[in-house]
Amino acid sequence: MNIQDKRQDFQKVIEHINQDISGVRTNRATPSLIENIKVDIYGSKMPVNQIASISCPEPKQLLVEPWDKTVLKNIEKAIETASIGLVIKNEGNFLRLSIPSMTEETRKEIIKMLREKIENGKISLRGLRDKIKEEIIKQEKNKEISEDEKYSLIEELDKITREYNDQVEEIGEKKEKEIQL
Repeated sequence: MNIQDKRQDFQKVIEHINQDISGVRTNRATPSLIENIKVDIYGSKMPVNQIASISCPEPKQLLVEPWDKTVLKNIEKAIETASIGLVIKNEGNFLRLSIPSMTEETRKEIIKMLREKIENGKISLRGLRDKIKEEIIKQEKNKEISEDEKYSLIEELDKITREYNDQVEEIGEKKEKEIQL
């Protein structure tokens, strides 16, 4: 077994974490705040970015213009239900979303939610590490690798896990700074 081949699995966890926290509100408007919100339309749930264009005309404002104007109410309802603290104004053909300035209390709540998402990411990394570690132990029991190889593989695995854990910490700290601005 080559532990380096498992890096792509760790990278997938990092990508998932990045996607998960991209929807966490900061003091700036970005399409990533709402693009993955699921909207009930046509008998299924679709993300906003697949049914509308999202633009950012001002630092604290988003415009959502659906390609099919009949789904505007559905998008509005989905964004309201997401409870991300945006002020929604229906302009008839598009939605104007304003980001109100954060209060200290709002900022603390958002940071708390961010830390939960980061912790869930770390839990995912540990789960992946445990799964790979079980594979290594199984290979040693089946005499596919020696005991020395098992220990060196586990040591390498722990090193990679720490490396990705540090990346998750960095991602969290960077996002927290964005929220504080």
